[in-house]
Amino acid sequence: YQERLGAFEWELPENTHSDVFVGELAQWWLEHKPRQEPLFLQIGFPGPHPPFDPIPRYAEPYLRKDLPLPSVTPEELAERTKVLQAIDDHNCQVDHDSVFWKSNPSREELHRMRAYYYANVTMIDELVGGIINTLDAAGYLDNTVLVFTSDHGDCLGDHGQIEKWNMFDCVTRVPMVVWAPKRFAGGRQHDGLCQNFDIGPTILELAGLSVPETMEAKSLLPALEGTPGAEREFVFAEQGEDANLKGIVRQLTMIRSRDWKLVHYLGDTEGELYDLASDEDEKKNLWDRPEHQARKQTLLNELLNWTLSSSLGTAAWKEPLR
Repeated sequence: YQERLGAFEWELPENTHSDVFVGELAQWWLEHKPRQEPLFLQIGFPGPHPPFDPIPRYAEPYLRKDLPLPSVTPEELAERTKVLQAIDDHNCQVDHDSVFWKSNPSREELHRMRAYYYANVTMIDELVGGIINTLDAAGYLDNTVLVFTSDHGDCLGDHGQIEKWNMFDCVTRVPMVVWAPKRFAGGRQHDGLCQNFDIGPTILELAGLSVPETMEAKSLLPALEGTPGAEREFVFAEQGEDANLKGIVRQLTMIRSRDWKLVHYLGDTEGELYDLASDEDEKKNLWDRPEHQARKQTLLNELLNWTLSSSLGTAAWKEPLR
């Protein structure tokens, strides 16, 4: 178990795998429930989440391939903060998510872990294809918008880390595909900054509903329609204290623009600052570099303004603190 880095074969019948169950249940529902409109269907696949547990026939092709593996240099490890080091140490000591992590895993271990991760992705891809075919057969597809995305990524060894609990792009920058051939032109890629919760007002507008004023989110409809729209100058992410961060840091908060990223540690003098234009892999932490203090302070001010504005704007619906 301690050698597998969370990579295990699914040895039970294929239809009992959680991803297969979810995808096939969605297809069954569309096939057997009376057709109804409007329809909102949210389908949540557990994978590719640890444990990386593909059906073996999906893993075998990837095990034979050369795969991109993380390359973590001593120089990068020397740059990381005490918090990131503590998170890595914790992940090596505590099996909290079906991954028994190592500070220095072998290339073979990393290759198997990533092969199994990719295999999980392929399984989900095929199930999504089945759902699209079922939507078509049930007569829904001509008037349906499909949104495919994820809540977070996984380091898979990048930066010497596993899973999430940090603010690197491999965790916070997730894919999102929106598909509706009768409504939006295809074959386009939009690189404007957005946040996961921007999907909310987008769906409301697509359904002809009004967007509550208390929503901090911004509709992505202008981008989908190819019309000029106000893009975000900054995006934000928060990671509160949980089992993995307890005793390490109370909260991580990120602010990111196209070219810069800052990560603030609550109650700590350390932090992270990356020039994404010249260091897209986030290898050089500029937090303490004298020549970047003005940039750091500008981002900290923006982060403070967002925190206060968010607290004020959402006060009407927040659950009272206990």
